[in-house]
Amino acid sequence: MKEPSDPRAAPAISVVIACYQEEGHLEESVAQLTATLDAIGRSYELIFVEDRSRDRTADVVRRLVHGHDNRRAVFHEHNVGRGGTVTEGFLLATGDVVGFLDIDLEVHCRYLPAVLQAIDDGADGATAYRTYAPGWRPSALLRHFLSGGYRRLFRLVFGVPFRDPETGFKFFRREKIVPVAKRTRDVGWFWDSEIMILGHQAGLKIVEVPTVFVRRADKQSTVRIVHDVFAYLVAMVRFLRRQRRERGAAPRS
Repeated sequence: MKEPSDPRAAPAISVVIACYQEEGHLEESVAQLTATLDAIGRSYELIFVEDRSRDRTADVVRRLVHGHDNRRAVFHEHNVGRGGTVTEGFLLATGDVVGFLDIDLEVHCRYLPAVLQAIDDGADGATAYRTYAPGWRPSALLRHFLSGGYRRLFRLVFGVPFRDPETGFKFFRREKIVPVAKRTRDVGWFWDSEIMILGHQAGLKIVEVPTVFVRRADKQSTVRIVHDVFAYLVAMVRFLRRQRRERGAAPRS
């Protein structure tokens, strides 16, 4: 039986919703997310970080937050980037568990109970491992091919066990992930990989939960394939150089 929540108490779960060009699906996605969270039966808060969308996403966010004590929003004056928005949300969170999921729900929020269960079972964090059929559109096939190549390159270069580091569905124990989030530097798409690497290096136990990725035909992707592949490679090189500098600066015992 669900007990009445104390409005002064910190929530059990903080969900960060990074918003950029989400006008067409944001309200429906938040309705599905809150239905899932209500069914889980734990207290929660939603933290919207609106990253200076060019459509009417900010107006939708204002409507969604209005009248809800467990919802709040941050509105950027300038576009920051996906990673920067999620980090900001993590630092604002007060829940025992904090995380985010891409609000287009291409990996659906129905997987949230399984992700939270993995943390209840002893993990410091749990993320979605996506399986999906790419379809026959040329752009979808190309993205599927590039994603698979990136996963293999990631594991080879960084020596970590994760099969799907860049997934947009990650939840963690807040006390464990906030120090890691503060060490991230990338504000774009590489942030997903960066926090997984840093979390692994910090000794966090992070597990991957199988999910199904379903491409939305009604949503225009904000991913720019050529630009983002190049940006990923540049970010990887920059991160590797940073790690070498930090190892070189570490005091010898």
